[in-house]
Amino acid sequence: MPALRGRVARGQTWVAGLRTLKLTVAYDGTRFVGWQRQAEGVSIQGVLEDALARFEGAPVGVHGAGRTDAGVHALGQVASVELTAAHDTATLVRALNAQLPEDVRVLRIDEVPAAFHARFTARSKTYRYQIRNAPIADPFQRAYEWHIPEPLDLAAMRLAAEALVGEHDFSAFQSVGTEMSSTVRTVTRAELVDREDGRIAFEVAGNGFLRHMVRAMAGTLVEVGRGRRRPETLPELLAARRRADAGATAPPQGLFLVSVEYD
Repeated sequence: MPALRGRVARGQTWVAGLRTLKLTVAYDGTRFVGWQRQAEGVSIQGVLEDALARFEGAPVGVHGAGRTDAGVHALGQVASVELTAAHDTATLVRALNAQLPEDVRVLRIDEVPAAFHARFTARSKTYRYQIRNAPIADPFQRAYEWHIPEPLDLAAMRLAAEALVGEHDFSAFQSVGTEMSSTVRTVTRAELVDREDGRIAFEVAGNGFLRHMVRAMAGTLVEVGRGRRRPETLPELLAARRRADAGATAPPQGLFLVSVEYD
C-alpha cells in the first residue's frame, strides 16, 4: 500500500493520498466464525476486507474495535481502514453494501485523522446481553437471545450487577488461558432492563472488556436470578479473581456489541 499520506479534497471526494476511514458496521453473527479472519470459516473482517479490496485494487487490512466471537452480533461495531481509493464516503457505503452479504451492513463511513485506530483509540464500549425469560422460547428470536424458562429474581440480579460497576480486576470473568498484560477494567454501567414481554436485557459499558467477560457476567447474574448464588457474594467473587468461582459463560447468541465511543 502506498506510503503517501498527503490529501487533496475535491467536493466530497478525496483524490490523492492515503485516507483513514472509520466504518460503523452492523451484523448478524449467526453464521460467522466471529469478527477475526481465520484459516477456516467466514469472518466479518474477511468479508469486509474482500469487499474493500475490490475498490482499492489491492489487499487491505481492516481493524475492528472488538473481536466478537462466533455467533455474537453487532449493532454498532466500528472498524478502521486505510485506503487510497478516491470514492467519496457516501458512494463507498452504497458500493460496499452492494458487495457484502445481506447479514452484514456498513451503516456509515467517516473520514478521520490518520492516528485513528478502531481498537486502540476507543474510549468506551457498550454491550447488551438478551435473555428470554418465559416458559416457551420464541422460535423467531432463538438466534438472538438465551432462553431461560424458569422465573428469575430480577431484584437480586440488579443488586448483583451493581457490584460490577467501578474499577476492578475482572480475572474471575475472563476465559481461562487468556493472556493479558492487565485484567483491570472500569465498568461505568451495568444494569438490567425488563421489557415486560418476557425479555430481559443486561447492558454493560466500560473502557474495555476481557475475552468472554460480558458472557461470564451474564451467566453469573443468571445464577443469582435462579437463587443459586447470593448477590452479596459478588464483591468476594471479584476479590478472589478465580474464574472457577464465577458462573458459566452464557451462550454467544444473546450478545450484541451496541456501540463504541471515541474522544
